[in-house]
Amino acid sequence: MERLINHLADQPWVHVAFGFVLMGSWAIYANWGHPMPGPLIAGLVQGMLSGVITYGLKRLLDALRGRMTRARGWWMPPILACAGSLCLLVALHSIARTPEVLRTISVPFCVATLYAVSYNFIMWKKEPLP
Repeated sequence: MERLINHLADQPWVHVAFGFVLMGSWAIYANWGHPMPGPLIAGLVQGMLSGVITYGLKRLLDALRGRMTRARGWWMPPILACAGSLCLLVALHSIARTPEVLRTISVPFCVATLYAVSYNFIMWKKEPLP
């Protein structure tokens, strides 16, 4: 059983599916007081965005960190990645007419920011000093 769990944890699609279900559910909950299909549309939009952000954030952080000096590599990639993530979240939820945009994106943005900062810092610490 442990082997199966470790195998699944290594699969990118599992992380994408987890992000879709968790953050899509949050978006439905955050918009629950509005008439249908608003909450469901918000959930689908957020689920898809979370899947894309989950998949792309690590790759973006690695690419950005590799193109910067060591001094900037620990703080600049998370800021750029989070700024792009925030722009994407606000723009697509606005286009989808999500009733509660700020409430909907608050949790996914905080989770993505925490991941970006912690992952980037861990990777930055592992890199050898020049």
